[in-house]
Amino acid sequence: MQLSCPVCEAPLVQNDKNLRCEANHSFDAARQGYWNLLLAHKKRSKDPGDNPEMVQARRRFLNNGFYKPLSDKVNQLCAELLSSKPEPCILDMGCGEGYYTDRLQQHLTAHGSSPLITGLDISKHAVKAACSRSKQITWLVASGAATPVPQNSLDLQLVLFSRLMPEALAKPLKSEGYLLVAWPGAKHLLELREAIYESVRESHFDPAATLKDYFSLERTESVNFQFQLNGEEEIDSLLAMTPHGQRLKEEARQRLLNLETLDLTADVNLGIFHRI
Repeated sequence: MQLSCPVCEAPLVQNDKNLRCEANHSFDAARQGYWNLLLAHKKRSKDPGDNPEMVQARRRFLNNGFYKPLSDKVNQLCAELLSSKPEPCILDMGCGEGYYTDRLQQHLTAHGSSPLITGLDISKHAVKAACSRSKQITWLVASGAATPVPQNSLDLQLVLFSRLMPEALAKPLKSEGYLLVAWPGAKHLLELREAIYESVRESHFDPAATLKDYFSLERTESVNFQFQLNGEEEIDSLLAMTPHGQRLKEEARQRLLNLETLDLTADVNLGIFHRI
């Protein structure tokens, strides 16, 4: 996939382990194989995004297959949307440690496609971990507010549980391209939230309202399933990867970690959007 210079937006040309634009802005590949295109003034902190502990917790949790039904549904929808594209250009915005990105690449390839997939995250720790999943995917540390890919170049973008930045999402997408968004439903991890909070607030997040100036909603689908965590390590992995776990008092954390099992509901909405 063609990349753009994060400084001047000119095309980047790869020469072995170096990317360079016509204005001579240069970026070297990291030892793990990713490209760091995050400019210093785009950082909101010294080390933005998920920290190493959160990345490893998410990897343990996802590798156990707890969210495989969600990943399978995402793969199915993407294959349908891209059925007429033999070499689709895809960007996973906020890819984290690469679980969904990697499984999508495997699914599309197994079904005869030759996808050009890029995974982008602001966390260098997440992208380092993602590199170990696949060498066929281009992994980037970059800001989603200024995506380093050319305008009108993407057939599909995914934003799975990440922040929506409408203008930045619209800019690199082809006029006939799709945006696939995942966000928690009303019952998502309800049992965990009820164990943590005295009063559980219902989310009224509406991505269609957030995206309305740049995208129109084509359709929504929901993914609902039950799963069970067994023992301290699995429960701790979930707590460490969610914002809910960060808000836990130690007494409440230990109470959850002492449980033999924790039965949970996954309730996720998937929205398919078109550029206006």
